Amino acid sequence: MQVQPAAEPFSAAGGRTGVLLVHGFTGSPASMVPWAQSLADDGFSVEVPRLPGHGTRWQELNRTRWTDWYAEASTALDRLGASCDEVFLCGLSMGGCLALRLAEERADDVAGLVLVNPSVISTRKDLRAVPLVKRFVPSRRGIGNDINKPGVDEHCYDRTPLKAVDSLRALWKVTREDLPKVTVPLLLFRSLVDHVVEPMSAQLIVQQVSSRDVTERVLSKSYHVATLDNDAPAIFVESAEFIRKHSAPTGRL
Repeated sequence: MQVQPAAEPFSAAGGRTGVLLVHGFTGSPASMVPWAQSLADDGFSVEVPRLPGHGTRWQELNRTRWTDWYAEASTALDRLGASCDEVFLCGLSMGGCLALRLAEERADDVAGLVLVNPSVISTRKDLRAVPLVKRFVPSRRGIGNDINKPGVDEHCYDRTPLKAVDSLRALWKVTREDLPKVTVPLLLFRSLVDHVVEPMSAQLIVQQVSSRDVTERVLSKSYHVATLDNDAPAIFVESAEFIRKHSAPTGRL
């Protein structure tokens, strides 16, 4: 399956502190590359994997499950861990959920979390019908490009594949159940206006994690894909400061 040009994975070698950045559902590395490039310019080693089923055709995403997305993120964590003393995880939307799951399952390999509009739950009534509807309807309209800044393209699918949505809901469930296992420092950015993820996801994360160091920042100028929106520069600067603050002496630049 041919990968869209803007959806190629990205990596850059730098110092002994690594940063893994994970994109969102139906999105692509394009939503994370500017952030990754900023961190690379600051001297960090970075990697942005392309999750299975993403960056090609939405039909391909319907053939994957959350365990496939998690496995790719976990493999990328292994790659960074092999060349770095410590690795921080950054995630957007579903990428934030995957980052949380990695922190739950691989606590010793994760130094900290930076999440942007992470998703772990939804109360939308139409989602309750997905297990049935997915048998007859392959997709519905897309959820991407929720960006306040004019002229910006997330390079996402224009359709939302429903079998993949059902698997996403399964990922949310297992991640929510294990949130108390998260103990690493956490910086969470939440957009005041988000047309994709409800505020309760961030609220639940902040309430349920066991991390002693939790900071929540509200973004007033951006929608869901804040990594490409008006508040992106603030996310880039503050995440770099957070990583430096929580880096071990051996991992610092």
